[in-house]
Amino acid sequence: MDWKHRNEKGAEILTSNDHTRYRREMKQTDDNRIKKSLRYSVLDGAFAASMIGFGESFFAAFAVFLKANNIQIGLLSSLPLLLGSLSQLFSNRLIKLFKSRKLLVTSAAFLQGLMYIPVAFVFFFGTLKVIYLIFFACLYWIFGMILSPAWNSWMGDLVEETKRGTYFGRRSKVTGTSTFISCMIAGYILQRYAGDQTLEYTGFVIIFCLALSSRILSVTFLMRKYEPSYEVVHAAEFGFFEFIKKARFRNYGLFVFYLSIMNASVYISAPFFTPYMLYDLKMDYMTFTVINAAAIITKIIFLPVWGRSSDLFGNRKVLSLTGFLMPITPILWMFSHDFSYLIVIQVYSGLIWSGFEIASFNFIFDTTSPQKRATAIAYYNVINGIAIFTGAMIGGLIVRYNTVFWSKYILVFVISGVMRYIVSFVFIPKLKEVRQVERIPYSKLFFKVISTVPTMGLMYGLIPFLKKDEK
Repeated sequence: MDWKHRNEKGAEILTSNDHTRYRREMKQTDDNRIKKSLRYSVLDGAFAASMIGFGESFFAAFAVFLKANNIQIGLLSSLPLLLGSLSQLFSNRLIKLFKSRKLLVTSAAFLQGLMYIPVAFVFFFGTLKVIYLIFFACLYWIFGMILSPAWNSWMGDLVEETKRGTYFGRRSKVTGTSTFISCMIAGYILQRYAGDQTLEYTGFVIIFCLALSSRILSVTFLMRKYEPSYEVVHAAEFGFFEFIKKARFRNYGLFVFYLSIMNASVYISAPFFTPYMLYDLKMDYMTFTVINAAAIITKIIFLPVWGRSSDLFGNRKVLSLTGFLMPITPILWMFSHDFSYLIVIQVYSGLIWSGFEIASFNFIFDTTSPQKRATAIAYYNVINGIAIFTGAMIGGLIVRYNTVFWSKYILVFVISGVMRYIVSFVFIPKLKEVRQVERIPYSKLFFKVISTVPTMGLMYGLIPFLKKDEK
């Protein structure tokens, strides 16, 4: 429609009614672009998750194939995360340099995918092959994590506050499905090529090529997304040490300390489940993959349920419930190595971790303003990276010198579980819900989540961008 009129001198002007209609039409245009972008974000997430399922999920298994020791496995699981986290201190400067969150995210994502090429070739680096694997994994994580604050800030502008739990729950269900499928395919490929060293290496090359291809497809959908206008407000910036100094007096600061110390406790054991299964339990690649996939598929089922619960009852409520149910999971690994028993543990783990992860993710959005979000997330990731590295190094030392149990890995599972309980008992009572939400007892919330799933069906909400309320 032509909004233009002319004054006495023939100049084109806009009347007040024209302005109103113009703004309405512009808003409708933005709304349509945002809806399309949210669908593209699901597709981007699906292919990014495929990259993880084909590649990143098997970094530790590749290290075991390369004969890495436990300290090296701990470094592979933690040093890249530490350096990736530290790189986020430069995220705001890069956003200013690129003048676009979208350009920064797409560039870093593409470079991350390219790292699968040198990772695949470390096999030929002789005695230094594990060292080079760690080095290229560090670059992989730096590129992957330096985009995180910009991506979170970008998505925070696209998703309405009241729909975050629902949207990210559905999106996570799609990404979880993608991870599950790609992980199962990768496990089958590795099992198919198991045998002599050359054949086994060929299997790893194939899955890393699939991971690279998935990342390239992910980037194509990132490039299609709409980026709302964004400007780094200097008044909203704050220094890292200023953040540390004031953190204990603020809800978000306490949350950062809780999650970081929790992740330190988690990573005392997390890097060592893979060598425990492959070295001590002598699992083949397919069994190893199925055990891990059990947790993934459980997450797929429960993520949207937890997401809706977070929207209704608050992220703090879900975080608190799952924060006290999650610590037992590593301890359960000490009682049996029967396949069926481990599947049950992984199902329980997927149920609880899906709630913990979605509530943690949404709590960040609830407790940060749009202007400060990118910086606040970067500082959280730095502290979290340091905590993860510390936890993994402690775990590596315990594994190296432990002789208490039949397996040298059991003690780190027990210590990790106990530490998780302590962290939850100390920090969860200090966290505050920031939205007006419905009240519900913890027991009722848990059984509400459990009872919702059988009525949904496995495929309910699998493709969130086709839901009626988002058309």
